Amino acid sequence: MDTIRAASAFAAAQYGVISRRQALRHGVTGPLLRSLVRQGAWLPLHRDVYLVGEHTSATERGRLLAAVTAAQLAWGPAAVASTHTAARLWRLRGLPPWPGDVHLTVPASRSRRGGGGVVEHFWATGPGEVTVYGPLRVTTPQRTLRDVLVDTDRATAVCLLDSALNQGLVRAADLPALAAANAGRPGSARSRPWWTLADGRARSPLETRIRLVCVDGGVPPDAVRHPFHDARGRLVAVGALWWEDRRLLVEADEGGRSEPAGAPRRDRRRDALELAVPGIRIVRFTWSDLRDPDRILSVVRGLRVR
Repeated sequence: MDTIRAASAFAAAQYGVISRRQALRHGVTGPLLRSLVRQGAWLPLHRDVYLVGEHTSATERGRLLAAVTAAQLAWGPAAVASTHTAARLWRLRGLPPWPGDVHLTVPASRSRRGGGGVVEHFWATGPGEVTVYGPLRVTTPQRTLRDVLVDTDRATAVCLLDSALNQGLVRAADLPALAAANAGRPGSARSRPWWTLADGRARSPLETRIRLVCVDGGVPPDAVRHPFHDARGRLVAVGALWWEDRRLLVEADEGGRSEPAGAPRRDRRRDALELAVPGIRIVRFTWSDLRDPDRILSVVRGLRVR
């Protein structure tokens, strides 16, 4: 019927989500709405907020957007997506897989004591720290970093900082002021040194985590995104992490397998680089290697050129 189609089209513009009030405005009566729920065509997400079943997303990104929309409709216009949820909306890399929760900053007077997978925060957030992402209200990238750094671990925090810088969402020059603005918040003293570890040249969370292992082990790389030139001065490649005295290049292999030290897996890019730049050693580390940081350090330390 026309009213259902109109309501469904409206919901489609809200990532498949619609509130009872919006449905009534589109002609969906109370009895009809209850019938749609009984039939499973509309799925309750929060009180008086529904997902129109035909718009159920097959992707995690789509489900996230629907969940945030539903939470904001339920919590009202003062609710703002923040911290981990805002980081996901801004596509900051480095968080674990989405567990299905939604983080909202809300005034204490509007608290609904969470529920439905919603995590409430009551941080004071200024108007200039809130923007829009489509139909959603979300903290700015700068405010998002301030919030998430007091609510996560060190490695994840540095990954998010690197990602924000790499994408141009914040500038390196912004970070000292953001760190200072967090002064006095719970978790700010613990996280203050993390801001200085950010490097926007990092291309992936794995690369960031390998770099942190080496920094903590006392063997930080001499360069990040190091250019390599052949004998004619032509740019051959840009490597991830470079140690000059060891003539060692470490690459982050997001989808690869672990390789034993001294028996690296071959590939055409590695072969071409080793031919163009004699004496270079290349090692790839994968996510599984992070389970044994000492192995990473032993490989880096053991390849010093005599």
